[in-house]
Amino acid sequence: MQIDLYTILSSLFAGFVSTGVMTILEIPFWKRWGLTGILEWHENQILTCKLFRLASNNLHFWGIFLLHFLNGSLGGIGLLVAFILIPTLKVIPLLPLGLLYGFFLWILTLVPIHKPITGIDLWNHPLGKGPAVVSLVGHTIYGITLATTFKLIITI
Repeated sequence: MQIDLYTILSSLFAGFVSTGVMTILEIPFWKRWGLTGILEWHENQILTCKLFRLASNNLHFWGIFLLHFLNGSLGGIGLLVAFILIPTLKVIPLLPLGLLYGFFLWILTLVPIHKPITGIDLWNHPLGKGPAVVSLVGHTIYGITLATTFKLIITI
């Protein structure tokens, strides 16, 4: 695999597109449960308020989505790094590859940080298991979309 500027930018783009798909799928649950029901958005709201010293009683969608799409775009770079470090990933079909990567990201990036950031236990959430399930499904959809987009635009 050739690592050049095109490949890096394409990886970022694939992550951005995949985050867009994930975000669209999360909107109905946000409308149903509010901000605390979408774990990543809730974390990003709190981080935005802390980083920019903003009032936490106002929704800061620009910050929520800035962080959400930044993280998702970097996830595209993560998949590129995974292909470099583990060349045998190329032979895994898209669906299992995407599911595995989405689950990996969920375990690595959301599970350990949600409670420290929000103060809400992921496994004992006031809204039940729904937010964790939506987050896990969102991450697997992200992973599937990322793997598909990646293989369409990058020669691996």
